[in-house]
Amino acid sequence: MNSTLCTICMRSGSQGLKGKNIKLINGKPLMYFTIREAVKSGIFDNIVVSTDSKKMLTKAKSYGAEGWFLRPKSLATNKCSKILVIKHALEKSEKYYNKKFKFVIDLDVTSPLRTAKDIIGAYRTFIKKNGDVLITGTKSKKSPYFNVVERVNNKVKKVKKIKKKIFRRQDAPVTYDMNASIYIYRRKVLVNSKVNSRTVIDALEHGSKDKAILYEMPISKSIDIDSEYDFRLVEFLLKNQKSTSKI
Repeated sequence: MNSTLCTICMRSGSQGLKGKNIKLINGKPLMYFTIREAVKSGIFDNIVVSTDSKKMLTKAKSYGAEGWFLRPKSLATNKCSKILVIKHALEKSEKYYNKKFKFVIDLDVTSPLRTAKDIIGAYRTFIKKNGDVLITGTKSKKSPYFNVVERVNNKVKKVKKIKKKIFRRQDAPVTYDMNASIYIYRRKVLVNSKVNSRTVIDALEHGSKDKAILYEMPISKSIDIDSEYDFRLVEFLLKNQKSTSKI
């Protein structure tokens, strides 16, 4: 049987929206929604929290997650690679549980609209396609081939150019926005990843031959909270889900 570890990483010093991991929605802190769906999925041997906050750790454990260590300060800065944090949690878990996990699934607390069904779907896709890394995303609303621009030497240019003339966004190559919802790693890939890589995409772009899988999710589940506006929008959607379920 495949042994699968779930990591949920949340530090206390978030910058985009202060204290977002413990901000309340429907009387529950943001972390609750991710932990709840991870438990509900039933696919994990262990669900481990990596945090630098005793308060967060205690709260997370009360919702069904596991945790016995605090993340060192060197891994709790806004410049630290997320991959390093996940690798640290994996090392701690393998030592604590005295076993090696074959897969690691990392769930961002800032994507609380993802459900157990999404987690299971991504996991099954990863196994079926024999991937090394899986990321989740939703179809881009804007296209870098059509209506996304950048300033280069005070000139405005399209981000991506191709020979074919494109007159409608629908005719452009399909692109996806990563939604920071679900990341799946084969253990050997995570352990051997470049230590200076900030994200899995950085690692793949630096010459990695690992097989990356994209799992598509609907835009309705792809909001990544990084601002007060994002939080209020997610709060509205979660409250609406709760009221709808009572009808």
